[in-house]
Amino acid sequence: MEDILVHESELLGLVKEYLDFAEFEDTLKTFSKECKIKGKPLSKTAGGSLRDSKSLIIQRDLIAAFDSGDQKVFFDLWEEHIPSSIRAGDSLAQKLEFYLHIHFAIYLLKHSMGRPDKEELDERISYFKTYLETKGAALSQTTEFLPFYALPFVPNPMVHPSFKELFQDSWTPELKLKLEKFLALIFKASNTPKLLTLYKENGQSNKEMLQQLHQQLVEAERRSMTYLKRYNKIQADYHNLIGVTAELVDSLEATVSGKMITPEYLQSVCVRLFSNQMRQSLAHSVDFTRPGTASTMLRASLAPAKLKDVPLLPSLDYEKLKKDLTLGSDRLKAFLLQALRWRLTTSHPGEQRETVLQAYISNDLLDCHSHSQRGVLQLLHSRSEVVRQYMARLINAFASLAEGRLYLAQSTKVLRMLEERLKEEDKDIITRENVLGALQKFSLRRPLQTAMIRDGLIFWLIDILKDPDCLSDYTLEYSVALLMNLCLRSAGKNMCAKVAGLVLKVLSDLLGHENHEIQPYVNGALYSILSIPSIREEARAMGMEDILRCFIKEGNAEMIRQIEFIIKQLNSEELLDGVLESDDDEDEDDEEDHDTMEADLDKDELIQPQLGELSGEKLLTTEYLGPGRPSHFSPDGPAHQKRLPSIPAGRLPPSRRGGRCGRQARSVVASRTSRRASPARLGGPQPAKGGAPGPGQWRDHQGIYISRHLQAPDALHPRDPGPDPTQGQGVGSGPSVLLVWPPAG
Repeated sequence: MEDILVHESELLGLVKEYLDFAEFEDTLKTFSKECKIKGKPLSKTAGGSLRDSKSLIIQRDLIAAFDSGDQKVFFDLWEEHIPSSIRAGDSLAQKLEFYLHIHFAIYLLKHSMGRPDKEELDERISYFKTYLETKGAALSQTTEFLPFYALPFVPNPMVHPSFKELFQDSWTPELKLKLEKFLALIFKASNTPKLLTLYKENGQSNKEMLQQLHQQLVEAERRSMTYLKRYNKIQADYHNLIGVTAELVDSLEATVSGKMITPEYLQSVCVRLFSNQMRQSLAHSVDFTRPGTASTMLRASLAPAKLKDVPLLPSLDYEKLKKDLTLGSDRLKAFLLQALRWRLTTSHPGEQRETVLQAYISNDLLDCHSHSQRGVLQLLHSRSEVVRQYMARLINAFASLAEGRLYLAQSTKVLRMLEERLKEEDKDIITRENVLGALQKFSLRRPLQTAMIRDGLIFWLIDILKDPDCLSDYTLEYSVALLMNLCLRSAGKNMCAKVAGLVLKVLSDLLGHENHEIQPYVNGALYSILSIPSIREEARAMGMEDILRCFIKEGNAEMIRQIEFIIKQLNSEELLDGVLESDDDEDEDDEEDHDTMEADLDKDELIQPQLGELSGEKLLTTEYLGPGRPSHFSPDGPAHQKRLPSIPAGRLPPSRRGGRCGRQARSVVASRTSRRASPARLGGPQPAKGGAPGPGQWRDHQGIYISRHLQAPDALHPRDPGPDPTQGQGVGSGPSVLLVWPPAG
């Protein structure tokens, strides 16, 4: 009976909290009065009081930082607790943030007793200038704010007539009042009653999750059958090859004894080496008695097939497309984003795909160069989960191609928005996967690496990797690969040094994870950060060598070899010669010519067209065909079109430019192409003749080499019929990584 009363009290409290939130004042009074008459206690929900208490603390801290002029604390709290969708999409929030930046920029001028500290003042003005060039650029066309863009360049703003208003006594209190009202409004809206939360969590979301899990199961079973067919085909070919080899050995032994081999026998052996499709025609059309015929045919069978002439896709009306992407309904936006992505993922590698990408870039499809508040990029912060997810998928598709990465990297705006989405997205796993995938591919470019490190992305990665069993395989692999890429830079290693104990614990736990795909990245990150003396000391203190030796006992030969190099690094006493001194310049010396279009980009589609709805290429060519341009599939359209001039990818690596000084480590991009590819390796030195290392070898065993096979044939797309599944076509998947390759000398 007591349990019933306790739960009844909590339930009544939930009802009261919701009525109060929804402002049913008369109903609430009647409800409270009747509960009192019947002797029913009304408990205040713990969640509500806890949220209220936390909100008050955050508001108090923000106001305190405003009063004290603590710029860093204020904007750290601001970015953490004010949703990015409001900061980016609400005009009042943007105006308030602009004036807050002015407040902190001139704080010393208004509050210093004597002359303000020049160094601190310059730092504040520089921070304000950076804001104007990035987030604040959106307001540069507004008359109200235009004069303030000159503030960083005015020597003494206190006497300048344009800024007279800022130094009046009433300006700061008025701004503070606006801030307090804004915070009260924001935190009230964020305090969702627990009853509403319970309804959302246990209602429609469960049904959607079950449907999604069912789709994943069906897809996994389909892939499993495909891989089983491929395995059986490879096994049969292997057995056939062993049989032919044994017969050829017997034939060689027979020739030593003087027995002759007949042309018919030779023909029967050679035909067995070809595929079923070729056997019948070869048996009757090829003369194997002619010397060299059999070997020539065998070599020709391994040559890559000649590419067919592929027509280019029709041109589109990008102005109309972008207008509907920003102003259309959420369902239309989702179908358009899906169709534009499919154009990239299903197009044939080569001229067709390159032309699609160049059209997207030349028309600035994602509005990377636009300062509009309603640009296509803002769809990353859409209220619709489907639109957010499909926008993230499209950006990930762009980032999968070298020229797409170059386009996205021309402005740090894309990077900042992806980082915000990554840290805020907690509802949709696939959205977070695609954002993470795009960031991991961004990490192949040095300036973006630097920005990610400065933004503290390493700390976020370490935090999420503390519980790897809660992550999908994709999230886990891309998180560890991104962490490794960032740890290859001295700035990244120094970030890790700030939380050395936590980083080492996370990486050592990951060494034993059941997903063996992450092992090369974990080993690479460990090897890299152990070049920092303070991290080595921390690792020795926690008994890292004993932990590593446990894995030597259990690992395979390649794993053992990698761990031995990590142990050697752990026990070294010096830094890697020159690497830490010179690996943080911003020269773009990574080789950016590797494209990997993952099959995962199009997995688990959320929307399906209803009867009469258009989708995919049919939607684009029906509603958005370019004006005045014939379709390339029409009788009047050209079968071929000249390729658009491509944007140059990153500069050639030092090895192609004649090299740099010997102290500069080289970074080369490679792509992981298949789970069937050979595992990554940490290689040791291979002494050249005479004992000296050769050009591709290392000096004094100092270095780590993570290798991947380069790009295999492009991955099959789920909607392409492709070749017969028994042909064993490679499937592209997995993160791209940076190879640290310190050359000898």
